[in-house]
Amino acid sequence: MADARRPNIILIMTDQQQAAACAREGFPLDTTPTLDRLAQSGTWFDHGYTTAPICLPARVSMLTGRFPSTANAVANAHAADARSSSVLPEWLRAGGYATAMIGKNHSHLGVNNVDHYYHVSHHGAHGGDVPRNADETAFDAWLTSLRHGVAMEPAPYGAECSPPARIVRETCRWTDTVTDRPFFVWLSIPEPHNPFYAPEPYFSLFDPDDLPPPLASAEAGAAKGFPYQFLQRLERAAVPDLDAQMPRYRANYYGMLRLIDDQIGALTQHLADRGRLEDTLFVYVSDHGDYVGNYGLMRKGAGTSDSLMRIPFACWGAGVAAQGRHDAHVSLADIVPTLCEAAGVPIPDDAQGRSLWPLLQGQDYPREEFASILAEQGFGGLAWDEDEGEGGGFERWTTGYAGILFHELNPFVQSGTARMLRRGDWKLVVHGDGRGELYDLASDPAELHNRYDDPACAAKRGELALDLAQRLAQFAPMNPRPGRDMHIKRGRHNWWRR
Repeated sequence: MADARRPNIILIMTDQQQAAACAREGFPLDTTPTLDRLAQSGTWFDHGYTTAPICLPARVSMLTGRFPSTANAVANAHAADARSSSVLPEWLRAGGYATAMIGKNHSHLGVNNVDHYYHVSHHGAHGGDVPRNADETAFDAWLTSLRHGVAMEPAPYGAECSPPARIVRETCRWTDTVTDRPFFVWLSIPEPHNPFYAPEPYFSLFDPDDLPPPLASAEAGAAKGFPYQFLQRLERAAVPDLDAQMPRYRANYYGMLRLIDDQIGALTQHLADRGRLEDTLFVYVSDHGDYVGNYGLMRKGAGTSDSLMRIPFACWGAGVAAQGRHDAHVSLADIVPTLCEAAGVPIPDDAQGRSLWPLLQGQDYPREEFASILAEQGFGGLAWDEDEGEGGGFERWTTGYAGILFHELNPFVQSGTARMLRRGDWKLVVHGDGRGELYDLASDPAELHNRYDDPACAAKRGELALDLAQRLAQFAPMNPRPGRDMHIKRGRHNWWRR
């Protein structure tokens, strides 16, 4: 049984969940009533950001407390190249925790980094190590047959066969076996990432013909430049009736959010029934967002809009004050320092993130420390242009690429190097080739009007550029061993300001 100083920890991560799609942020559909209630009972950050808008870099960042470029993991192919002194479950295991990864991994974490490993991803469980009954096996085959597309009919089996339900059941089962020490679970749900499906009653929960309109149209997306234009054309070349599918895609997405939400309710009820709920700290995040129809797009790929960059970030349970919405700017890199401090484990020397534990407890904190947040985009070098032919055009990234309908993370949208800063209502994006973007999100939430070269915004651009430079210095790669008899001075809670 955990104690007040060493709570059980459940780190819930969904895949590709858009932060804005919830009632607590004013969304008109009731997609996450359980999460909304739990977030209001604790602390949630409406300026929570991923460190990079694709899966593996974000996940490596969350598990190491480092930014993707520092961890050498800026693309989904970089699992074998990622660098860190260790990963979050190992630091907690050294501190006396039982540890588990249950769900989707897609990081450099290995089977031996945890005490219990149970892998279920977008096509279910195909590795052979996870037991399945006949219905679950058939469900997984059906998921694979979708080729990461949109299911236009309800899933042929019930919610109990879905990956979220199976992952939560396994979490409940495994935590019941841990009674002699606190536990840590990375509960990693593959949804609402594609394939976009929903079993009943979730398939019919939200009418495709009566959804809130997208934040920005396809025409507005095309005006944002080549990566958006290329992705629009790519998706429609691979799926000619994509525009007809779009309402069902969005309805499935919102229905899946509700399915996940019900499973979180089942998890918390299970712990409550066993008298363990009050001893457990919950953190709920996503690795990145999804367009959900914004810019006429699905999935992810182009740019750094808040559709992709801003994530749900909620904490509740043991030690967390009931504050509701918190305006600090935080990111996935902050999770390692936060959970290490909550567990009474030293913050790793190579962690770049800052501990949020004092903020979660309602304590005073230096506001400037959390007045802005940094994020990264692009796998490096210059951006490829379509006429250079590097990526082989549509044919290489559609027509069954790797068993999927199309590959949105192609070089035409992922090449280049960009750094993004969010500060209050403003966002600055600086590209390595000299281009820039500046948006006033209060008046332009879809980021359609680039003010970077607007003389009226020159002072604001300079203010954010200086802030970005300071954050880049703050989060620069660091070797924690500077030499004999020399030691790096670290701020308390890994903060840079007092």
